Amino acid sequence: MRILDIKTFVALARNRHFGRTAEELNTTQPAISSRLAAIEAELESRLINRGDGSFALTADGERVLQSFEAILGDIDQLRGTLQGDAVPALEPLRIGAIDSVSSTWMPHLIDSLHRSFPNLKIELTVDGTKHLIQGMTKGEFDVIFSLHPVLDDGFRSFTSCVLQMVWAGSPKLIDPDRTYSVAELASLPIISFPKNSPPYQMIAPYFHDEQALASKLTSCNSLYAIINLIIDGFGVGAIPAVTIRRELSMGLLHQVQVSKRFPPMHIVASYQASTHQDFIRKVISQARISAARFCASVEPDMAWID
Repeated sequence: MRILDIKTFVALARNRHFGRTAEELNTTQPAISSRLAAIEAELESRLINRGDGSFALTADGERVLQSFEAILGDIDQLRGTLQGDAVPALEPLRIGAIDSVSSTWMPHLIDSLHRSFPNLKIELTVDGTKHLIQGMTKGEFDVIFSLHPVLDDGFRSFTSCVLQMVWAGSPKLIDPDRTYSVAELASLPIISFPKNSPPYQMIAPYFHDEQALASKLTSCNSLYAIINLIIDGFGVGAIPAVTIRRELSMGLLHQVQVSKRFPPMHIVASYQASTHQDFIRKVISQARISAARFCASVEPDMAWID
């Protein structure tokens, strides 16, 4: 059996799509199908159930995947030993994260990964939860940090940290010494993330549960743009407190004192559980450490480990 066939099967198991696998390996879909057929014929076993848009490894396919990953890992380790190179088999590492992570502890994680794997290439994509989850299920990421878990087969998720959300406003607009009721807050112009996004879904019940209506609402899909709009006095917004520590300390923003506390935001890590298991476990371990260290470096009521 060729190494090319083994690599093809591992890539196919990760992507769960013949077209994406062909694109990744710079070949055609018929070539991918041919290599899979050759493997199944040689092993005399069906490895993948496919049809009507579905894709799943059989029990034999799961066992073969584990063996193939071990083989590729051994080859990569041997190559690294001969070349004096510590680069893992997975390259580049594709990470996706929402703004609240990229602006807080993501730099710590990237720095720690580079210290552990000096030659590792990392691709970081900052996007919303919806697009990150879609990309993860399409095989475009190895690890993502968002507001919802990836629930498809082949993925695992856990809460990496919790960020406290606060209402923030400019002294141009709000009185920092005043305590606002939910109704009074609803009367102010509010800047939020787009409707149907996870952050918006946290804001809507806040008012609805108190039978209040936020009538002046502006939507924006960028955390940084929202912060700048709030600083300029265009409205108030509910955002993670750790993302505006500098603005709070400089007096550009104030935490709005409210009669009803805003619920915290849980940051969920999701990762590929079926491919490159040893390396991904190391990445996840580093992510847990980076999140914990960041939470320990800020005020306890801003961020914590659940």
